[in-house]
Amino acid sequence: MNLEPMPLFWFVLTLAAYLLSRWLYRRSGRYLLSPLLFVPALLLAVAIPLHTAYAEYSSNTHLLVLLLGPATVAFAVPIWQQRALLVRHWPALSLGMLAGSTVAILSSWWLANALALEGPVSLSLVPRSITTPFAMPIATGLGGVPELTAIFVMLTGVFGALVGGLLLKWLPLRSALARGALFGVGAHGAGVARAQEVGSEEGTVAGLVMVLMGLLNLFAAPLIAHLI
Repeated sequence: MNLEPMPLFWFVLTLAAYLLSRWLYRRSGRYLLSPLLFVPALLLAVAIPLHTAYAEYSSNTHLLVLLLGPATVAFAVPIWQQRALLVRHWPALSLGMLAGSTVAILSSWWLANALALEGPVSLSLVPRSITTPFAMPIATGLGGVPELTAIFVMLTGVFGALVGGLLLKWLPLRSALARGALFGVGAHGAGVARAQEVGSEEGTVAGLVMVLMGLLNLFAAPLIAHLI
């Protein structure tokens, strides 16, 4: 089997950058060295002098994107493991997720209008507060660009994790359920990682809420498409 040099280069570079960033972040604890920030910055620094467009990079690393499928299926595991937590707190979790999802969609639509974004670009912004495996198919169903949605999701997660850490200092959130839900609703994957640093129970709640938020918006996507 013949392997093209450039696709192999970008594939290996992406994996190596991720592993390096993960190692640096665990040793230093500096958020700027987290994979969500370090890896895109490093890849961009390499892609610009090589004149590599995003479409070319995406094509060369499509195998990594295919892993989103198994990741989506794996989301069923934490839901089953935390079924007792769901039974105890389903009213609060349901109201919180419904409110968070509504605010996220409306704020995304407002932001798109404020920035004068039109067509597929504005539709790609709508699912920005949902984790990537759910956000990309939702963006496709709405008529957006999945790759662009993935970028919006990453930016939202990074910003949400940073702001969430500040909110924990200002808001009187004493329960692990409230602290974890804060990150799970507002910052999806990046929020889950940040919540794990706060506490194991907070991380568990954040992961559970992130999954349920994704499922909620996935089922609501036809209604959202009709409304916008």
